[in-house]
Amino acid sequence: MTLDVGEHQQAIIVTDASVLINFLRIDRIVLLAHHSHAFLATDHVAAEITDLYTDQQKRFAAALAAGTIAETRVTMMEELRLFGSMFATGRLGAGECSAIALAVHRRFILAIDDRIATKHARRVDATLRILTTQDLVASMIGQGLLSIAEADRTKQEWATRHRFRLKLTSFKDVVE
Repeated sequence: MTLDVGEHQQAIIVTDASVLINFLRIDRIVLLAHHSHAFLATDHVAAEITDLYTDQQKRFAAALAAGTIAETRVTMMEELRLFGSMFATGRLGAGECSAIALAVHRRFILAIDDRIATKHARRVDATLRILTTQDLVASMIGQGLLSIAEADRTKQEWATRHRFRLKLTSFKDVVE
């Protein structure tokens, strides 16, 4: 499914597997459904989730079926060129390359946690808006989807059960 943005539609966030997996692991992908932005994943990102993280396959498939996330492909020549040049370096995975290429050429927001991939994305387009999992959670607090206490519990669950750590004591420090 290809998602296009019209003048009056919500903004689109192209997400890498790292961000999606954080929400899939704790079974909170529904938070994305209520976010003010639409979420899009490339087929390469979807393959990373389904191939490498089998315990999240059902949750991801349900999110696709519910329209929480739309799936698309890198198809435009400029996207394919950028994807190919980044992938050929061997430094980034196909999911990261496809998400960056799509965000850059379609002027979408990129959601990604990997620092190396973020540096590559900024080299390609210094104006690209990039969000991390932490940024998304902070925006969810701002939109009333999560309280600070719920966000802090989520942060703790990621740290203790899934080896994903944020460098903040509390979300109170970033939203107030």
